[in-house]
Amino acid sequence: MSGENPSRKIKRFSESDRSSDFDAATQKALEEIDVCQNEIDTINEKSSEEILKIEQKYNQLRKPFYEKRNNLISNIPNFWITAIMNHPDLNALLDDTEEDCLHHLTRLEVEEFEDIKSGYWIKFYFEENPYFENSVITKEYHLDCTTPTSKSTQIIWKEGCNLGQTLEANRSSRKRRHEPSKTFFGWFNDNVDPYTDDIAEVIKDDLWLNPLQYYLVPDADGDENGVEGDDTSSEDNEG
Repeated sequence: MSGENPSRKIKRFSESDRSSDFDAATQKALEEIDVCQNEIDTINEKSSEEILKIEQKYNQLRKPFYEKRNNLISNIPNFWITAIMNHPDLNALLDDTEEDCLHHLTRLEVEEFEDIKSGYWIKFYFEENPYFENSVITKEYHLDCTTPTSKSTQIIWKEGCNLGQTLEANRSSRKRRHEPSKTFFGWFNDNVDPYTDDIAEVIKDDLWLNPLQYYLVPDADGDENGVEGDDTSSEDNEG
């Protein structure tokens, strides 16, 4: 997500402390290289501006398809929790109770700011549930400032529920590929440096782009289309 600031001041060769350490021929060559570098930097800045315009254009073209996809997903029960649980980098994030809570997740959206480089939102939509009052919770990332920041919706927990804190020390005992440092709601409420937020990057740049591939991951407990069960039946018949 990070990128260089095109407006930063670059120290020119003639300003370098070592500019007097070279013979005349080397000095001349280095100055000419410096001129070329200035031209490259100018082109790079222009390229970044053009790429941003193209990305903004195609973001607008994608929007109606994202909306159509979300409307279709709304007809499939437990689509998002299934895709999350099937994702190799997200499934270990959920405690059993959080998994139950996310069964009430009906819609997920990632929306970039108009100026793409400046930030984005991740929005989670929930049906009425026994855990909190909010129908939408949002995590917002601002990247165009000196110190990039993120902020989260304040969750209005129902009595006896505060999943981001109470489950942090009570991890599930089931086997996992790795043990994460926080739970889902622990991540949601923890506003760290956006450039170190790996979970947000996975959701934005992987899960959101193609959730279907994770929803369709075959069940690891059995072969697809019940082939394994058919083999067992055949063996029983032969016996």
